[in-house]
Amino acid sequence: MTVVKNAQQPPLIAHVIFRLGVGGLENGLINLINNMPTDQYRHMIICLKGSTEFRQRLKRKDVQIIDLQKKDGQDWRSFIRLYRILKQHKVDIIHTRNLAAIEYQVSAFLAGVKFRVHSEHGWDTFDPEGNNKKYQCLRRLLSPLIKVFIPLSLHLQDYLVEKVKIPKSKIKRICNGVDIKKFYPTTVRSALFDCPLPFDEKNVYIGTVGRMHGVKDQITFVTAFILLVQAHQELIGKVYLILIGDGPLRQEAIALLAKHQLLQIAWLPGEREDIADIMRSLDIFVLPSQAEGISNTILEAMATGLPVIATAVGGNLELVIPSETGLLVPPSDPEAMSEAMLSLLIDKDKRQKLSENSHQRVLEHFSIQAMVTKYTEVYDSLGLKRK
Repeated sequence: MTVVKNAQQPPLIAHVIFRLGVGGLENGLINLINNMPTDQYRHMIICLKGSTEFRQRLKRKDVQIIDLQKKDGQDWRSFIRLYRILKQHKVDIIHTRNLAAIEYQVSAFLAGVKFRVHSEHGWDTFDPEGNNKKYQCLRRLLSPLIKVFIPLSLHLQDYLVEKVKIPKSKIKRICNGVDIKKFYPTTVRSALFDCPLPFDEKNVYIGTVGRMHGVKDQITFVTAFILLVQAHQELIGKVYLILIGDGPLRQEAIALLAKHQLLQIAWLPGEREDIADIMRSLDIFVLPSQAEGISNTILEAMATGLPVIATAVGGNLELVIPSETGLLVPPSDPEAMSEAMLSLLIDKDKRQKLSENSHQRVLEHFSIQAMVTKYTEVYDSLGLKRK
């Protein structure tokens, strides 16, 4: 069935997410909306649990953000609220993201939204390997309502095909894109605003960016850093640790560094807005996650020209080419991570080679425009006719 819209009103997409805050999923959504031409599709964002100041990154002024005000647990009234919102705004396409939102495809079906899409961006903290049978069954049960599934990595694609049993014909893999105008290499390091660490070209700064909880596992990174400087005392005052992000693991990381009397060579400021500047202050980027989809922060680090040390999980294996753009280590293995950091610390030429290769790989394969084009192709394929 083809739906013809008014020439002055492009089709409306309702993006349903858990919460609009700092995160890879949310960053990808904002990038998609900001970079899609306004005459192709209209957008609205429906949050199950509200939004933060992160919403200010939206450049388009015509995008409405609605808080569904979902209560903890199974809030059946939230399904009714979404049903009414979809009817009121005459939504053409619903696009849910991750497990938290997939059940709301039922509301869309009952509201008469004929075109339904679902994305899998990464693994849940409570199911990092995708082995939970209940969640597999839930996705399988709802799959007849969904026309297109969009996994962000090959790992997630394999999960949908092999464990959830989604037909390959319903799957379109789309990797995130990175803003290369915002994230780019620099040859001159500048001191960061309100950062107490000394900045010197002779020093080496190792860091990460991300929400500090659960599956992100920054504690393994901190432990690896402690092992590194304990084994090589001469590095104290020459190598520094930077952890950006907030969450329950932040205080745990601070306490761990304080216990080993290393807090003076680390900076953990919490959530920050100047991520691009912080990336350009680093020499090595580390992603210690126990599970990942396609990591936005890895892409941003690579676009900045940083060598990446990442755990060999999920979409990390698609982004990081060992010994070409970075190094891969087993998850939850601080010893291996410490050794990887040391190998890059003592070999500046290797860091430079990985840096150049990382930047080039992003330019060739992970631009925002390529991502926007692929999403547009998915929406176009649903049968809607744009004027």
